[in-house]
Amino acid sequence: MAAISGHCTFRSHQFPLSFTVPVASSSSFYGEALRSSSVSLASPPSVHRSLISCQASSAASPPSSSVNGTAKGGMKDFLHISDFDKATIMKILDRAAEVKAQLKSGDRSFAPFKGKTMAMIFAKPSMRTRVSFETGFFLLGGHAIYLGPDDIQMGKREETRDVARVLSRYNDIIMARVFGHQDILDLAKFSSVPVINGLTDYNHPCQIMADALTIIEHIGQLEGTKVVYVGDGNNIVHSWLLLASVVPFHFVCACPKGFEPDKETVEKAQKAGISKIEITNDPKEAVKGADIVYSDVWASMGQKEEAAHRRQVFQGFQVDEALMKIAGPKAYFMHCLPAERGVEVTDGVIEAPNSIVFPQAENRMHAQNAIMLHALGL
Repeated sequence: MAAISGHCTFRSHQFPLSFTVPVASSSSFYGEALRSSSVSLASPPSVHRSLISCQASSAASPPSSSVNGTAKGGMKDFLHISDFDKATIMKILDRAAEVKAQLKSGDRSFAPFKGKTMAMIFAKPSMRTRVSFETGFFLLGGHAIYLGPDDIQMGKREETRDVARVLSRYNDIIMARVFGHQDILDLAKFSSVPVINGLTDYNHPCQIMADALTIIEHIGQLEGTKVVYVGDGNNIVHSWLLLASVVPFHFVCACPKGFEPDKETVEKAQKAGISKIEITNDPKEAVKGADIVYSDVWASMGQKEEAAHRRQVFQGFQVDEALMKIAGPKAYFMHCLPAERGVEVTDGVIEAPNSIVFPQAENRMHAQNAIMLHALGL
């Protein structure tokens, strides 16, 4: 139990097992474990992309507090997919499909967020994240407030712990899209309302929930499918790995040497023994028999100065028509967008009949609606 600003926040943990995470580093990641502190099994290291400077809160952690699986009066944060068990993840996805069907029918009578407000913190701008959260919350009766990079300057103009406690008193839920993963952990730690991870440099759970919903819609199920990611071992890959530690499927990441995903996250997913997980440097071998071929930009926001170098290193990792032919005629193409056409994916692949990138983008809203309903206990 952690006493915060005169009131108590009770925190429960799905996985009580604890261990000390060492500091890890690689050529493309700097794993910032909660140094010499004990973190729950569900907690991945705080990871930053190289050459990205992120302001995290300098606040000391409240004693005996942990953010994962946090219960706040029956409400929950959504920070990592692996904070939840398979039954809960599938329940959220089922709810997403139900609410999507109702909205698609034109029925606007379902308004569970009526009278509620959501604060949306954007350290990183995004079209899809803003529009999908704001529109979804509005369609279900709520009001969303956009706070851009210059509105708060969290961790610079005001400490994260203070931002969390102030916004909690005005709003029913907080969504944040930030750089440093520690920022989302600190927001959740000090907030008395649910916090939704809209993206960090470490992971992107809402995107992968939307992806899972899209796969279920087009293939009929997620379990047992083969998902092959081709490109940089980034936050998207980390989220796929965390999902693979909960739901059984075959996940392959094909990336250039030196651009592999965080080693601890890979080991954690493999040790869970739920899914078959492979990390390879051979995209042609990786995509054989794939149900899904997935790509993302080679240089994310904050890495654009590396773009020229990455284009050289990533030669052979473009998803083009030849690679999709190796995958087979039943393979779907997915991309979290925005895409750099002609770089990580050709225009022909993204516009092909088996490309499902736009249903995937739409499902951001529906998956997030279900996540927020679950977080608020509605």
